[in-house]
Amino acid sequence: MDAESVLRELKSHGSPAAVKGMARFGISSKNTLGVSVPTIRGLAKKLGKDHALALALWESGIHEARLLAPMVDEPGKVTEAQMEKWVRDFDSWDVCDQCCSNLFDRTRLAYGKASAWAGREPEFVKRAGFALMAALAVHDKKADDKAFVSFLELIEKGATDERNFVKKAVNWALRQIGKRNVRLNREALVAAKEISKLKSPAARWVASDAIKELRSEAVQSRLRRSSAA
Repeated sequence: MDAESVLRELKSHGSPAAVKGMARFGISSKNTLGVSVPTIRGLAKKLGKDHALALALWESGIHEARLLAPMVDEPGKVTEAQMEKWVRDFDSWDVCDQCCSNLFDRTRLAYGKASAWAGREPEFVKRAGFALMAALAVHDKKADDKAFVSFLELIEKGATDERNFVKKAVNWALRQIGKRNVRLNREALVAAKEISKLKSPAARWVASDAIKELRSEAVQSRLRRSSAA
């Protein structure tokens, strides 16, 4: 299926009422059709992997097409230039997160871009850095702990950013790293305690929310089970 046909398919599922609802959750209404994510995932499954199609969908500028693009792209064909272009185009947290958790985290450049983007100023670029850390913590099962320990230093630096979409991603990264294994849970809790000392409302929230989850019995029980296995 070519990009034009895919866009027609997306438009057939559009809902103006859904666009209004999405806006209430902080999702951009610009060039947005109002198609649900499950519908987009179903279409992605039907389409399979197609790098050229992903690029064409992204260039359409349509919100849902940009949610679909990372689902059908081929990680091995993604270039640094593409990642940099796409991250500059981010204008909504959901597009940012879908790209990071469905595509960017599977590329060879993922760890480098997570570190680089976390240090940049534009809101959604910075969010992408921390969202990518969170996605890697969940999906890259074979990665060494050292990579995530180095991320904790960047998380401490980013925790004072008061922008909502950034601080939530910082918190997300901290929690996912801390849920990876027993050692990283300890490291994340140490980092959270340091963050809690910072004179910043954002940092205090990031720390307290993370500590609550990482110390919870549900998380600790799961980590004990996985450690004993």
